[in-house]
Amino acid sequence: MAKLPNSRRRSGLARLIRNLVVAMLILLLVAPPAWVAIYRVTPPPVTILMIERSAQGQGMDHRWTPIALISPSMTRAVIASEDARFCRHHGFDLDAIDKALKHNEERPGRIRGGSTISQQTAKNVFLWPGRSYLRKGLEAWFTVLIEALWGKRRIMEVYLNTVEMGPGLYGVEAASRRYFRTGAASLSPTQAARLAAVLPSPLKWKAENPGPYVRHRTGRIGARSGTVRRDGLADCVLGAGSG
Repeated sequence: MAKLPNSRRRSGLARLIRNLVVAMLILLLVAPPAWVAIYRVTPPPVTILMIERSAQGQGMDHRWTPIALISPSMTRAVIASEDARFCRHHGFDLDAIDKALKHNEERPGRIRGGSTISQQTAKNVFLWPGRSYLRKGLEAWFTVLIEALWGKRRIMEVYLNTVEMGPGLYGVEAASRRYFRTGAASLSPTQAARLAAVLPSPLKWKAENPGPYVRHRTGRIGARSGTVRRDGLADCVLGAGSG
């Protein structure tokens, strides 16, 4: 059997690589916007983290609740705790990133993140846990998309319904009922601050019977929530003059 000339083999390989690159570009440029557009009007049913934790035996309590039925105190608490400039940035807080980098250089044993609520939502809903350049790149792309296609109110709604808040608990409604025996609509400012206080480490810190650190953090978030309300830092979600 005659062998193909080297030039033809190289041409075939180049064509295959070109087709793969085109397919990957289509996948990255078309699929994510379509996925984001679907979740603009449809609640995300499950996330990769939920599936992973469930496989580890933690269970899955996830109850979607429209943001109109979530206490405004909860929105203020997470903005106070996680992202004070949420209403003022377009997905990325460069000042927070710079401060986190400087902190991590000075204290490498105590890593601090600089992710906004928008970035956390993109990661929680569309991606997998872990740290890698690939995941961070995709996180940035999805952050741009949800900022453009969802807007701040929808981003906050999805965040409050998908964020991990304890072993097997996802979203404010499930956490409210587990820890306080009440629905998310009835959360008091103190209860909202308590839930926000555990968000950096929801598997380590407890909203129920909290230790000294979580109690102290709850107080700080409660005070900052007052500033959020007074300065209108949650108006992009709750509207100006919200109660």
